[in-house]
Amino acid sequence: MTGVAAGADAFRSLRAEIEASILPLASSLDGRRFSFQAAVEGLALRTGGYVTLERDGASALGQVRSLELTEVDMGELGLGAAEGGSGELRARVPIRLARGHGVVLERDSPPFHDRLARLATAHEVEAWLTRSAPARAQLDVGELALAPGTPATLDAGGFDRHTFLCGQSGSGKSYSLGLLLEQLLMETDLRLVILDPNSDFVRLPEAREGLTPRLDGLWRGLAGGIAVRSASGAAGSRLRVRFGDLAPATQGAVLRLDPVADREEYAELAAVVADGRHESLRDLADAERDGARRLTLRVRNLGVEGWGVWAREEPGSVVDALDDPAVRCLVIDTGSLATREEQALVAEAVLRGLWDRRAARRPVLLVVDEAHNVCPASPEDPLTALATEHAVRIAGEGRKFGIYMLVSTQRPQKVHENVLSQCDNLVLMRLNSSADGDFVAERFGFAPPGLVGLATDFRLGEALVAGKLASHPAVVRFGSRVAQEGGGDVDSGWAARRP
Repeated sequence: MTGVAAGADAFRSLRAEIEASILPLASSLDGRRFSFQAAVEGLALRTGGYVTLERDGASALGQVRSLELTEVDMGELGLGAAEGGSGELRARVPIRLARGHGVVLERDSPPFHDRLARLATAHEVEAWLTRSAPARAQLDVGELALAPGTPATLDAGGFDRHTFLCGQSGSGKSYSLGLLLEQLLMETDLRLVILDPNSDFVRLPEAREGLTPRLDGLWRGLAGGIAVRSASGAAGSRLRVRFGDLAPATQGAVLRLDPVADREEYAELAAVVADGRHESLRDLADAERDGARRLTLRVRNLGVEGWGVWAREEPGSVVDALDDPAVRCLVIDTGSLATREEQALVAEAVLRGLWDRRAARRPVLLVVDEAHNVCPASPEDPLTALATEHAVRIAGEGRKFGIYMLVSTQRPQKVHENVLSQCDNLVLMRLNSSADGDFVAERFGFAPPGLVGLATDFRLGEALVAGKLASHPAVVRFGSRVAQEGGGDVDSGWAARRP
C-alpha cells in the first residue's frame, strides 16, 4: 500500500506541475477570431468576458465566446522509482485545461500566434468602447456585467431596426424596458407608442425621488409630452374608441361576423354604418332598416355594447392621439380594460391606425409588451387575428415608413414567427426554460450561442444585448430608473418570519 500511495502522490504532483505550467496563449489565423488555452487553476476568463491579447508590444481587445474544460493525454510518464528499487513507476497522465474561442474586437487586427491572453481591465474595455462608439446618441443603461465598473451604452440609432426583448417573469423585464424607454425619451426625438397590458408604464410621467437636480428637471420637462390613456382616466384622457371610426373588418370582428358565412348580416352592418347617422352600437337599435333588429340582437347576446371602452357621448378616440403633435409618448393602458376582447380591440385599432398613417413617415417606436397576447403564433379570436395581421405587416414593411417595433414577452415561442423573424436586435434576460433558450438561439443567429446559454444563470436586471443597438454582443446589468414604476408584483410581506 505504501508504494501505491507514493505513486498516487507522485501522479498528483506531476499532473499539478504540468497543469500549472500551461500558459494562457491565444492564436488567430485571420485576426478576427482566436482560439486559446489556459490553466484551469485560477482561471479568470469567462464566457462573454473580455481579454487583452498581447505580445512584443502589440495588443488587442477580445471577447471570449466559448469556454470548456478538456483533457489532454500526455501519454505514459515516469513517476519515480518503485518500492524496493524494482523498477520505475509509470502511468498515463491526463492533463486538464481550459480551451475556448473568441473574437477580436479591434478592427484591422493582423493574424497572430501565441499571444498572452489576460483578463482585460475596465479601463481597457471602456477605452475601446469610446473609440468604437458611433457619432449618434448613446443610451446609458447601466454597466457591463462581465467588466464591472465599465458603463454600458447602447446606440440609439440601432432602434431603427425591430427589437425583441425577452425574459422570464421576475427577471426584471418590465423595469429594464422602462429604463430603455426613458433613455430614448431623454436622448432622442423618437416618438413612442406603448401598448401596456400590465399598467407598468402608467406612472411614466412621474419622476422618482432622489434624482439629481439635472435629471429631475429634465424629466419634469419631458413629462408634459407623455400622455396616458386609461379606462379609469379623467375626461380627455380616458381610454376609448368609437365604433363608427373602426374599419369595417374590425366592426365585423367585434360582432363575430364572417363576411362569407354571415354575408347578409355583414352587409347589413356595413350599410347601417355607411349612412353616417349610426356611429355607436347603441344607435343600431334606432336604424330604420329591417336587418337592424338582427344586428341589435347579436349585440345584446354578445354583450359588447356594455364594454367600457366605447366612447359613447365622448368625442374622439385613443387613435386620435396618434396625430397629436403635443404627444411625444403615448401610453395605452390596456391593462385597465375589463375584458380580453377590449384589449384586443384597442391593440387592433392602434396597430391599424399606425399603419394607416405610414405615409407621413414620422418615426415612431411601437412598443408591444406581452406580445404573445397581441400577436400570438396562433390567434384564437377574430380581433386578435386582425391585430396579428397588422403586427406582421408592420414588422415586414414598417421600417421603410419609420415605424419601428420593440416586442417584449416572457414566452418567445408564443409570438408570431413572422414578427420575430424581422427583429434585428435582441435583449435577452433570464430564461428558466432551456427550450426557450434553444428557440432564441435558433431564431437569432447573430447572438452567439455561448452567450445565449448564459441566460439561465442571469441575475435580476442582467441581459444579453446583441444586434445593431450594441457595439458587440454584451452582457449588461441595467441601472436605475428615472420615472416611477407602475404595476409591480403583490407585496410578499405574508412570507415574513414571525416574531
